[in-house]
Amino acid sequence: MPPGLVIFDCDGVLVDSETISLSVMLSVLAEAGCVLTVQEGYAHFLGKSLGSVGEWLKRERGVTLTDALLAEMRHRLLSRFEADLQPIPGVAEAITALDLPVCVASSSQPDRIRLSLRVTGLLPLFEPQIFSATMVANGKPAPDLFLLAARTLGVDPADCVVIEDSPAGLTAARAAGMRAVGFVGGAHAEPANLRLEVEKLAPESIIDTMADLPAVLRGLG
Repeated sequence: MPPGLVIFDCDGVLVDSETISLSVMLSVLAEAGCVLTVQEGYAHFLGKSLGSVGEWLKRERGVTLTDALLAEMRHRLLSRFEADLQPIPGVAEAITALDLPVCVASSSQPDRIRLSLRVTGLLPLFEPQIFSATMVANGKPAPDLFLLAARTLGVDPADCVVIEDSPAGLTAARAAGMRAVGFVGGAHAEPANLRLEVEKLAPESIIDTMADLPAVLRGLG
């Protein structure tokens, strides 16, 4: 049987946003006196909710994400997205070819998810099945968000397949009892050393082009 639900992460899977997001975050943090390398940023922020990022910054760097910092980060990020954000190549065609129920489950806030999908032309493929970490108590790597999506759409977690680029997301999928496909084709894959990090978590398959996704999911069925 084919999967009952395919759950897509958004950033780095549907939209090629991770290099933009990290650039903005590191710039704002540096202006606040917290200088991090690109490698540190990917290692500690990739795929994680803003709450998890804030906890790490407070614990490891003594930096509090104040309302002013968050507002500046948000303003710059959404402006960059409106101007520069692109979809992952071939993702719309791959989703259409699946002919399966799909949804989005992202660590980002709901308005950012919808903006990302709108400017890249992907929103009609998912609306209204969009789930944000703001809807659950614990973001990725906890399984809460994926379990919420499955429960809301009436699908057994064992019948779900998650498409993720981040170790946090793949960990969440495993904790939710779901199969996973690791995607390592975003612009951030090389600077984040993504393939190696994804391989460590041994998902059912790893792809670097969305054109391969339909065949991979048929194989999982």
